[in-house]
Amino acid sequence: MERLVIDLILPCSTVKGAGAIAGLSWDEAWGILQRAVARGQARKAAGPIAYLGVDEKAFRKGHRYHTVVCDLGRSTVEFVAEDRKTESLAAYYAQLTDAQKSALKAVAMDMWEPYIGATRDGLPEGEARIVFDRFHIMRDMTKAVDTVRKHEHREFLRAADDSPLTGTKYLWLYSDEHRPEYHAEAFATLQALNLKVGRAWAIKDALRTLWTYRQSAAVKRFFKRWYGWAMRSRLEPVKQVAATLKRHLDGVLRFVQHPITNGVAEGLNSKIMCVKRKAGGFRNPSNFTTAIYFHCGGLNLYPR
Repeated sequence: MERLVIDLILPCSTVKGAGAIAGLSWDEAWGILQRAVARGQARKAAGPIAYLGVDEKAFRKGHRYHTVVCDLGRSTVEFVAEDRKTESLAAYYAQLTDAQKSALKAVAMDMWEPYIGATRDGLPEGEARIVFDRFHIMRDMTKAVDTVRKHEHREFLRAADDSPLTGTKYLWLYSDEHRPEYHAEAFATLQALNLKVGRAWAIKDALRTLWTYRQSAAVKRFFKRWYGWAMRSRLEPVKQVAATLKRHLDGVLRFVQHPITNGVAEGLNSKIMCVKRKAGGFRNPSNFTTAIYFHCGGLNLYPR
């Protein structure tokens, strides 16, 4: 019976729906899910993991988060903790054996200081294992471009009744190769106006080249040139991101040695969001954690 209910919950993603099909109450179906997760975690062998991804997942509105640690090789969630404090991630490192810590080559994360501190203190030579995630860096640069656009748009509106930036927000989010063809002419027209946002976009798009290098000396030369360009741009949002990258430069450039990203973590986050949405949200953070392990933990859930 438990095997049947597990097979129902997995595709339904909701305990209520699976329980209705099986003729069980929510409490009875949830009990089966909890026992399945407990079995799976008890059976899981403490094997080596080469690359980890650390990310946060919103539990509910109001800055309530869970810390999610995933195995980038197997695309599974290895650990979930409430909040996104130093202790949240430190608890994961504390449960690792010395052999597991030694086998861990690198950890992909964003530049959230509590995660940096937990990794620095929780692993041998922990700071040298941090790789700052490309997608988070480019997200920050995209936000900087959008901030420049907003400020420039307001400047146009103050000077006249119209602005060439009206309705152009999403044009600046694309890279050249991903921009739809039907936007090409409009974007070329905007670029010809020599706008501040055009300069910000060019700086952002050039930064993507950083992750194509495979030699340390070459990537350092590239960043030095890019950083000089960004700091001379006189665009404060761009300069702020560039300064942040400079402060964390070793972790940014470590991608050359360990070409990992949090792409797997982002994919798991999408799956977690789907589970959360279908469930109509979770009032209990412990239940949210259990659901994440059930759907994303790669566990052997079935009774023998």
